[in-house]
Amino acid sequence: MNAEELKEICLCGETTTVQFKREFTTAKKMAEEMVAMANSRGGSILIGVDDKTGEILGLGYGVLQETSRELGTTANDMVKPTIFIETEVVRIEEKHIIVCTVKEGKNKPYKTIDGTIWVKQGADKRRITENSEILSLFQTSGTYQPDLQTVQGSSIRDIDTLALDRFFDSVYHKDINAFDVPADRVLKNIHITDENGQLTTAGMMFFGRNPQQWCPSFAIKAVWFFGSSIAGTSYHDSRDIEGTIPEMFDQAMMWLKSCLKRSQEGQSFNSIGELEVPEVVLEELLQNALVHLDLLKPAAIRLLVFDDRIEIINPGCLPGNQTIDDIKFGNSFIRNKTLAGFGVKTMPYRGLGSGIPRVMAENCHVDFVDNKDGNQFTARIWRTTQKRENTTQKAENTTQKKENTTQKKENTTQKKLTDAQKRILEYLKTHALATRKEIADEIGDVTEDGVKFILVKLQRVGLLKRVGGRKFGHWEVIEKD
Repeated sequence: MNAEELKEICLCGETTTVQFKREFTTAKKMAEEMVAMANSRGGSILIGVDDKTGEILGLGYGVLQETSRELGTTANDMVKPTIFIETEVVRIEEKHIIVCTVKEGKNKPYKTIDGTIWVKQGADKRRITENSEILSLFQTSGTYQPDLQTVQGSSIRDIDTLALDRFFDSVYHKDINAFDVPADRVLKNIHITDENGQLTTAGMMFFGRNPQQWCPSFAIKAVWFFGSSIAGTSYHDSRDIEGTIPEMFDQAMMWLKSCLKRSQEGQSFNSIGELEVPEVVLEELLQNALVHLDLLKPAAIRLLVFDDRIEIINPGCLPGNQTIDDIKFGNSFIRNKTLAGFGVKTMPYRGLGSGIPRVMAENCHVDFVDNKDGNQFTARIWRTTQKRENTTQKAENTTQKKENTTQKKENTTQKKLTDAQKRILEYLKTHALATRKEIADEIGDVTEDGVKFILVKLQRVGLLKRVGGRKFGHWEVIEKD
C-alpha cells in the first residue's frame, strides 16, 4: 500500500474491511478485531490514525517496533485457530502508519482466547452466539454440510422407490441391487442415507416419499398478483408447491409458464409462441433457488409474479462472502454440495457456477439483491412484454429525442470497441451461424463465458442482432454509418 492509497482510505473512513486505531490498545481488543475480520471478508487495521476523524497521527520509531511485535504475538497467542497477519509501515509526510492486514480465514469460526466469536457488521463488529450463525461459519469453511445431516426418525421405508429406480437407471444404467455391495451400503456411499440407515437431508429432498412430513418449511410459496405491489390483497392464483426438489422444479416451471405471456414472433400459426421471458432464465434461477437454499434458515422459497416482474426469493444470502459480481462472472461457492451433485444428475442443472452467466447471456433484464441483514437473496426478472406495453405511449412521445441520443451513444460506442469486440464482429460477418464455442476458439484469447458477455454488450449497443431462436437462429452484424 502506498502513501496515496492510504490517504484515500483515511478520507473515506472506516468500513467493513478497514479499521482505524490511534495506537495499539490491548491484546484482547486487537484480537477481537482480528477475529472479526478473519470470520468475515478480511481487512486492514491502520494503527496511527484517529478512529473518530480519520486524521493521520503517526507513530514514533520505538512505538512502531513495539506495535509490530505486539501484533504478531496477539495473532499467534490470542486467536484460535492461529491466524497469519501481514504488517507494513507506510510513510505519509514524515508520519509513519502501521498497516496490519488480516485475510479472510479458511478455518472458520475463529475465536478469541476466551472462546468468543466475532464477525464484522458494517464498520463495527458483533459477537455471535446463535447456533445457526456458528454453523454457518463452519459451513463456509467446509467442515460442516447441512445437507448431510440426518433426518431423525426416517428410514429407507421413506424413500420413493420409483424415483430411486429412475435415478440409478439414468446415472448408473443398472438397478441398485446389481452392485457388488449391498443396497444399503450403496445408499450410504452416495449419501442418500447415513450409517444408521436414516435419510440424509439431501436424500430426503431428492428421493423422499413425503419430504414435507419431515421438513415442513421445505416448499415453494407461489402467488400471481394483480398489479405490481406485494401489498395487494387480490391475486390470480396462489398455491404451495411441494414434493422432492425435481418435482417442485417441474411444478414451478409449469406454473410460471401458465402465468406468462407468449408471442408469435414470426412463428407459424400452429406454434405455441415464444415465452416473454426466455425459458432458460427461469430454469437456471429456479434451480439455483432450490439447490442453494440455506438449510440453516428454515423458510420456504417465495415465487411471486407481478404485472411487471417475477421475483424468486431464496432463504439465505450469498454464501462464503460472495458478491453479486462474483456470481455474474461464474465464481461459485457451492453451499450444498450433495444437493448440487444430485441436481446435476436429475435436472437440467449444470452447476460449476455457470447458471448466472447463462442468464446474463440471454440479454434479459434481471436484477439481483443480496440482503445480508435479512439473510435472503432475490432474483428479479423484469417482464419485457409487459414493460413494452406500459411504455409504448411514452416512447412514441419521445422518439426523436431517443433517436438523437442513441445515435450519439452509438458513435461513442463505436469508438470505444475493444479489439476482441471488433474481431468478433468481423468474424460473425462471414460466420453468422457460429456458436459461442466456435467464436471463442477462433478469437483465441477470450473464454466462452467472455464471448457470452461480449455478445450481450454488442446487442445492447445495437451492433449485433440475434435472428431466430437459440438453436436455429443466426447472428446479424448491424453496420453503422
